[in-house]
Amino acid sequence: MPTDTAILAGGCFWCVEAIYDDLQGVTAVESGYIGGCTTNPTYKDICGGDTGHAEAILVRFDPAVVSYEDLLDIFFHIHDPTTLNRQGNDVGTQYRSAIFPLDDAQRAVAEVAIVKAGALWPDPVVTTIESGTWYPAEDYHQEYYARTGDTTSYCNFVVGPKVRKFREKYADRLKPRD
Repeated sequence: MPTDTAILAGGCFWCVEAIYDDLQGVTAVESGYIGGCTTNPTYKDICGGDTGHAEAILVRFDPAVVSYEDLLDIFFHIHDPTTLNRQGNDVGTQYRSAIFPLDDAQRAVAEVAIVKAGALWPDPVVTTIESGTWYPAEDYHQEYYARTGDTTSYCNFVVGPKVRKFREKYADRLKPRD
């Protein structure tokens, strides 16, 4: 099966990872860091916002099932792209809204998607298009919501509601559940 890759930053990677894990056509999602100046950053490094990295996800997907354009459309519906360096109570450059295209074709699609997103939101979209080196997050961040569910307060109050809202709105696009 041919796959393509997308890298997106839309706040806490636990939230975004959990949503894309549910989407038909997505074959894998990895949480990580991108867009900063430190080599091999750790979660502790990026938490202060000093490294310039964003919490992000790397999405592997089957373009015959879900397009890059579809991934970006969903991206602009699942987070607030109008708040600079924050998503809800998560504040700092590591929580910025950014797209990291991997080639010129993805960059062109991202530019159009940002313009289209401007029509969805009452405030200006501040999502940036950036480049950078991908660094996987520590193992304990991978599939965090899938492993913990709503057992932690953050997941109960932040991740869970976002995931449930996504599942309701995109019920026809979800992977079959066991």
